[in-house]
Amino acid sequence: MNAVIIAVLVMLILSLVRVNVVFSLVIGAMVGGLVGGLSFASTITIFTEGLGGNATVALSYAALGAYAVAISKTGLPDAMVEMAIRLVGKNGEGRKRSLSKVLILLIILIISIFSQNVVPIHIAFIPVLIPPLLKVFNELQIDRRVVATVITFGLTAPYILLPVGFGAIYHQIIQENLGLNGLEVSLNAIPNAMLIPVGGMVLGLLVAVFISYRKPRVYGTTEVQNEEKQAYTRKGIIFAIASIIVSLAVQLYLSQQLGVNGMIIGALVGIIVIYASGVLRYGEADELLTSGMKMMAFIGFVMISASGFANVLKETGHISSLVAVSADMIGNQKSLAALLMLIVGLLITMGIGSSFSTIPIIATIFVPLCIQLGFSPMATIAIVGTAGALGDAGSPASDSTLGPTSGLNTDGRHNHIWDTCVPTFLHYNIPLILFGWIAAIML
Repeated sequence: MNAVIIAVLVMLILSLVRVNVVFSLVIGAMVGGLVGGLSFASTITIFTEGLGGNATVALSYAALGAYAVAISKTGLPDAMVEMAIRLVGKNGEGRKRSLSKVLILLIILIISIFSQNVVPIHIAFIPVLIPPLLKVFNELQIDRRVVATVITFGLTAPYILLPVGFGAIYHQIIQENLGLNGLEVSLNAIPNAMLIPVGGMVLGLLVAVFISYRKPRVYGTTEVQNEEKQAYTRKGIIFAIASIIVSLAVQLYLSQQLGVNGMIIGALVGIIVIYASGVLRYGEADELLTSGMKMMAFIGFVMISASGFANVLKETGHISSLVAVSADMIGNQKSLAALLMLIVGLLITMGIGSSFSTIPIIATIFVPLCIQLGFSPMATIAIVGTAGALGDAGSPASDSTLGPTSGLNTDGRHNHIWDTCVPTFLHYNIPLILFGWIAAIML
């Protein structure tokens, strides 16, 4: 049996029955290694060696968590709640409440989209923006599952479709790997080929917002981090907003101009700006950092464990065999070929958690197979691009799901699997398979 399929299924089943995701990843990796022919000792060694792959990201989350707690101490969350109450009205009923929900979700969607291209900071904005808004969500009784689907759409759809920011990287990876396997395509052709698959994601977003999660959901009135309500002043609010702007600017400069991960330094600079306001005292540094680390510890450990999980799957060699076996099953049936290739991409990305890393793996088999079966270049782009992106939304180990959870679970009321992964899987992966298959047939 294929180790990739077994490992991913074990990890997903354990996660769905509410076994801790970190333990699910560890157990899935052990099972996958043994099924893949590795010894128990070798599996442990390979898993351990892979843990360092996401260490920088884990530390970044801890730093951003500390920054999020610092923002909360300025009183900005309470100011936002009061603004929301004034916007909604005293009783928060009727048309004003509905318009307020739509406005908030629209703002979050725009910021999420911009984080992939206009200001390409990826998920770094979430621990800064979302925790202060939780009080607003509670006041408006917004179902956080819809917020998770909105953020995940903004984190994934732009890079799949638009050739700017992270999309430029993804499209370049597609073009290079198609070329390496015998199909030369222009970068300009990729957005056109990915338009139909992304149309499926748009449909999923609309269903999530206006049908699946439109009803109010009560989360209670527990304060974020169980802290007392923070008194705020105009000075504190101004410095809080200034710190956010400076933090994002530093992250953008470091990533774009110097080509380094700027999340840690950006968070540190943001905290320093808040210190300068006098809202926080120097002696509070240890308590602040500890609170932030607690808030983000789960996300960091998932990222670290996912890196070890992916390392084990790669070492088994069963990723390539999964692709090859699928190719043997297809024969000359184009419709079946397109569907199987998309499903294989889903399985690989769900396990690895990175669509960018999936493309080089699947292109070596998919591209020659598409050429052999007579798929057009545009259809081949759609198949490879969609197969690579499948699983990014919905994977417990993906930035696109871990990011939303990191912000929405600040007060412990948002489950990573059932409130982020399952909703995003249902509303994005299923439409991506369907619309990706349609694109492969039509183009």
